[in-house]
Amino acid sequence: MRIGIDLGGTKIEILALDDQGRELLRRRVPTPRHDYRAIVTAMAGLVLGAEAELGRTGTVGVGIPGAVSPATGLVKNANTTVLIGHPLDKDLAAALDREVRLENDANCFALSEAVDGAAAGAGVVFGLIIGTGAGAGIVIDGKVLRGRHLIGGEFGHNPLPWPSIEEVVEAPSCYCGHKGCLETWVSGTGFVEDHRRVTGAALPAPEIVARAAAGDADAAASYQRYLSRLARGLAHVVNLIDPDVIVAGGGMSNIPSLYEDLPPAMRPYVFSDACTTPIVPAAHGDSSGVRGAAWLWPAGNPAA
Repeated sequence: MRIGIDLGGTKIEILALDDQGRELLRRRVPTPRHDYRAIVTAMAGLVLGAEAELGRTGTVGVGIPGAVSPATGLVKNANTTVLIGHPLDKDLAAALDREVRLENDANCFALSEAVDGAAAGAGVVFGLIIGTGAGAGIVIDGKVLRGRHLIGGEFGHNPLPWPSIEEVVEAPSCYCGHKGCLETWVSGTGFVEDHRRVTGAALPAPEIVARAAAGDADAAASYQRYLSRLARGLAHVVNLIDPDVIVAGGGMSNIPSLYEDLPPAMRPYVFSDACTTPIVPAAHGDSSGVRGAAWLWPAGNPAA
């Protein structure tokens, strides 16, 4: 049995899978986001409770909004800031008296879709999450590409490629301290803010998209700007790693027109005579993160 935990800003979700990837149990509890020790206790309690209910023990993988620094062994880059500076994997392992595998949540998303989701069987998978923020993970031949500094696939904190003069001048500030990061343009938050900045109207993303489809000129212009920026960002990814498939998750991935509109918008920026990279929605939706955490222990070789 494989147990996955998705540690989010508002909820902690646990999922237990059998060896064939079938769901055995799923539970959620609120995240005590301002109390590190309470987070560790809550996760350990979910694992032990699930195992008691199912009558068996399992391997444990955890997805978090950050990473454990290879330099210090402590959590870094987490937007659940109470985790920063703590050895979360070691503390949870001590609480459970077993090894725990911990991974960035975007990497877990990509792994889930590569193992048994929309990219099953693909060699190189780029998993993109475009919701409140913009993150990504890379999976090659079924294994997460973490990188030397554990920032492999850090899509959102690169600058917008091929910017216009206006985009350079108007580049929004990012929480990371820089201006014009892709996250500030192509996240759902960035889309909403761009529309507000240009039109003065504060509307949720689905309403902007609906108005664009209904012929609203301002909304249609906002959608076209968003499409161009996301296409340039993904063309940069194709030029760097040339993935076999791009899988999209997060709130903005629910816009059906993007899957038809993105490939031709990317083509002028891809350094090739053709751009045929498929872009597909995640098969497991919001469940991909917790499923990927469970799959941090590979089938048939739990020590791998």
